[in-house]
Amino acid sequence: MYDERLAEFSRARLDGRPIPDDLRVLLVAQWEGRTDFARLLHLDFFEAGEDHPLLDTSYLSEKELADPELQAVNAAAAEMATYVKLVAKGGKGWIGYWLHPDERTDRAWHLIELDTEFTFWSLVGLTLTEGAAAEQASYQDEPDERIAFTQLAAELAQLGLPLSTQDYDALDDTEYRVDPEKLMEELTEAEHAKRGPR
Repeated sequence: MYDERLAEFSRARLDGRPIPDDLRVLLVAQWEGRTDFARLLHLDFFEAGEDHPLLDTSYLSEKELADPELQAVNAAAAEMATYVKLVAKGGKGWIGYWLHPDERTDRAWHLIELDTEFTFWSLVGLTLTEGAAAEQASYQDEPDERIAFTQLAAELAQLGLPLSTQDYDALDDTEYRVDPEKLMEELTEAEHAKRGPR
């Protein structure tokens, strides 16, 4: 029923890569108007036509767009958008996948968050659902995030979306091979060098 819409989402957000199983479930739930997952994970998936946050310059004035410093940052951000595949609003700003070609391919895609100050954050977990649940665990009424995560995992399983673990400490925490923050700095410096002295 949603095959074409899923294919379009894949093309627009993941450069045509296959949509992970949990993301497929979450997308269809949102499109069907179900709020159960959104309530637990606080995710709002991008709709067709929404700009990638790294490419959106609509909030900048003409003067800012002409500023060589911001031009360098925007050019670096555009290159980063080829590796940062954001799929939803949530968490600190936006959430998605870190798909740099130097990352290991024998594991699930790394998760990444981008905040509104353009800072990159890693998320634990093997799936978007695990990463979002781990982050939301610290915002629950239960003060112990480990217990809160177990409770969220149980609720998600009841809704038909089981996680690989209900143990917060067992969540995958594999580090990136390529650090997004460092890469953004390097790309920005390279763009500055192209534009000459500041």
